[in-house]
Amino acid sequence: MKLTLVWAILWCFAIHFYAEDTMTLPTPKPLTLDERFVILDKGTERAFTGKFYQHNAAGVYTCRQCGAALYRSNDKFASNCGWPAFDDAIAGAVKQVPDEDGHRTEILCNHCGGHLGHVFTGEKLTAKNTRYCVNSLSMDFVPAAEFDRYFKHAIVAGGCFWGVEYYFDKTPGVISAVSGYTGGTTVNPTYEEVCTGKTGHVEAVDILYDPRTTSYENILKLFFEIHDPAQADGQGPDLGPQYLSKVFYFNEEERQTAEKLIALLRQKHIAAATALAPAGPFYPAEAYHQNYYLRNRKTPYCHIRVKRFD
Repeated sequence: MKLTLVWAILWCFAIHFYAEDTMTLPTPKPLTLDERFVILDKGTERAFTGKFYQHNAAGVYTCRQCGAALYRSNDKFASNCGWPAFDDAIAGAVKQVPDEDGHRTEILCNHCGGHLGHVFTGEKLTAKNTRYCVNSLSMDFVPAAEFDRYFKHAIVAGGCFWGVEYYFDKTPGVISAVSGYTGGTTVNPTYEEVCTGKTGHVEAVDILYDPRTTSYENILKLFFEIHDPAQADGQGPDLGPQYLSKVFYFNEEERQTAEKLIALLRQKHIAAATALAPAGPFYPAEAYHQNYYLRNRKTPYCHIRVKRFD
């Protein structure tokens, strides 16, 4: 499962103070001898000794060697195996390869190739029936309160937020996609208030992504491919001001990136009606809106990906 609503509120609150254009990504410290033994030589730390074995703070576990995001804390569970265990990984973050022993499946950081541990299935320890068994020495940890030092936000609106969130949740490099409201005047609006069209908000999605493994341009390209940017009155059957196509940028570079992609669409004879606006306060939607399609075992009815970029 993705982030809880409480966690979503915690890091979405940081958007009020977000200054992406001054952000410098921290560089991981040189590996210690023990870390080199595990990460480079594919060793294994002694069971029950790792610093993250019984670690329960909210945040994201990253690759110790390169800093790429690997696992969310809410996918961590107590397996009693002696090493940190997760039943899911961030999309595209972990590579699986046959182990040299011929029996197990090794897991590597998909960004730098560093050894993480092994993955096991069929144990029925959680509903996902998967256990990523990871060495603590292979990881660092970013607390939720420090996300804006390591990761970036993108806020987009393209019709019903359920479908937009659905696609970004499955996108490599995306740590979370949170449905919510932005662009209006009412503080902490409810769904019912937004639906009146009087608050000025649109249904939007706050995308937290790892700039080491994806880019703002890639985020926007997907956005323009999962909804119809030429529809000016809503999206699909969802009509009204809360369903308009809109990109909320944090800085001039992002605004220029959005304008460039819109120009490319128009060169392809797609009359993009997407509006651009500076990012402002983002309010996470009610809990029943979060992760809607996965929880209800459905797929989007008005968002279908159409390739529009090479």
